[in-house]
Amino acid sequence: MTVDFPKVPHTTKIRNVRKNRQSAITTFFLNLMRSWTGIIGFIIILILLLISIFGQWIVPFDPLLADFSKKLLPPMTGGHLLGTDQLGRDIFSRIIMGAKISVIIGLSTVLIAGTFGTIVGIISGYFRGWVDVVLMRIVDVQLSFPFILLVLVINAIIGSGLRNIIISLAIGGWVIFARVIRSEVLALREQEFITACVATGVSKFGILFKHILPNLFTPIIILSSLQIGTYIIAEASVSFLGFGVQPPEPAWGNMLNEGKDYIFSSWWLITFPGIAIMITALGVNLFGDWLRDTLDTELKGE
Repeated sequence: MTVDFPKVPHTTKIRNVRKNRQSAITTFFLNLMRSWTGIIGFIIILILLLISIFGQWIVPFDPLLADFSKKLLPPMTGGHLLGTDQLGRDIFSRIIMGAKISVIIGLSTVLIAGTFGTIVGIISGYFRGWVDVVLMRIVDVQLSFPFILLVLVINAIIGSGLRNIIISLAIGGWVIFARVIRSEVLALREQEFITACVATGVSKFGILFKHILPNLFTPIIILSSLQIGTYIIAEASVSFLGFGVQPPEPAWGNMLNEGKDYIFSSWWLITFPGIAIMITALGVNLFGDWLRDTLDTELKGE
């Protein structure tokens, strides 16, 4: 005797997927509305992303155009909202375009460092043995060096510029992902469902791709959101020291470096770029903390 199970129409499956997706989005925003810190962080990040995408169409002046007849104008003078720098360039326009550089560096570094570090962490935690020992000793050695110092040394070797600062930040930052993901994989290996998979003869790669990787999505998202702010601040620090993005590119760290000699006579040259860095880091960290608390609570509930 055979039993025929009813087939689910393809359109019904599509509706269910859309419904689940809409439910997840609704839950996300409902949880967000309950946290004022999460709301502030989300708004700051949203504004930063919009500025980085549409900034070139909203800047009132060319951020690279020098006009010595208008140098060191104070804020709200001659149509310059935040004043001009020592070369007569509009500070507001340079801050707006600098946001794009910060977003590119933050996201690119997280993508590269996160991908490589996650792969290393999975290999180390899942296969263990001598592989784990070798990889973790490499991580330990690198973690013994201060992050900024390591980035400066790498940049001094490979040179400055936007691409090279991303590479140096990624080389310096992958170890954090490797360490955290390894710990998550080690914890997952001890779970009962993994033991059951092993007992039923599921292959190592089947366990890895079907059960381990899906459960790493949450910690990867949390760690990535928190590390973006770290990379943006690190880039500003390295550029301030002259090893990062080079002039005349309007990176916020460059603006601080160029304005440090005018700190007492023209305070706005470093004040507004500094505020931009502070607000960006604050927004990313607030949203990252909220995301961590929210996802951790959901995981504990499950």
